[in-house]
Amino acid sequence: MSLLLQVDTLSQAATQVAGEVATKKELTLMDIIFSGGLVGQVIMVSIFIMLFFAIYLYIERLMAIKAASKMDQTFMTQIKMHLQQGKLDNAKVLCASTNSPVARLIEKGISRIGKPLEDINIAIENAGKLEVYKLEKNVSMLATISGAGPMTGFLGTVVGMVMAFHEMAASGSNKIEMSVLAEGIYTAMMTTVVGLIVGIIAYVGYNHLVSITDKVVHMMEVNVVDFLDLLNDPI
Repeated sequence: MSLLLQVDTLSQAATQVAGEVATKKELTLMDIIFSGGLVGQVIMVSIFIMLFFAIYLYIERLMAIKAASKMDQTFMTQIKMHLQQGKLDNAKVLCASTNSPVARLIEKGISRIGKPLEDINIAIENAGKLEVYKLEKNVSMLATISGAGPMTGFLGTVVGMVMAFHEMAASGSNKIEMSVLAEGIYTAMMTTVVGLIVGIIAYVGYNHLVSITDKVVHMMEVNVVDFLDLLNDPI
């Protein structure tokens, strides 16, 4: 009988411990993220806004740059044919109907045919600067977010630590509750973790956009050189 009572007592104790563990595990990630008080929540919301803008800017610029990199492989061949036949109007129409930076640069050069080659080159360079600006539009915002995200996260951590120690000092108790201190610390550290994640995403996105933009710029330069060669020796 005594053995049965002991087993029943152990069973109840195990059930109680399991219930306490289950209760502790009910704390979700969102609870941890947004449990840092008003200041911590404001900082965390700011970081998530940065994350949203970083993803939006990356996708929008990626699609724009990919669209700019698409060009008919026979474009320059047709331009050469029109120039050799003296059909400048047909060449202009072809450029106007082709929505790409290369076509706009070639169109600018064709519109200057008859003027000194140096003037044509300068006109194309100026148009090229405008096209590069269009490709790089808002890309610098990703670089800003890649630095501002972690810094904002560090700010949240420092503010959270200051508030945690302030609560300890205001409690007036000589005994420090480690559970309260630990909760304040991991809540504060979450802002750093999320800020670093946002910074990494923005940094990788920025460098990828810069890489593919350089490829488009290189393609523009190659085709402009081919066009200028056509003007020097069109036949």
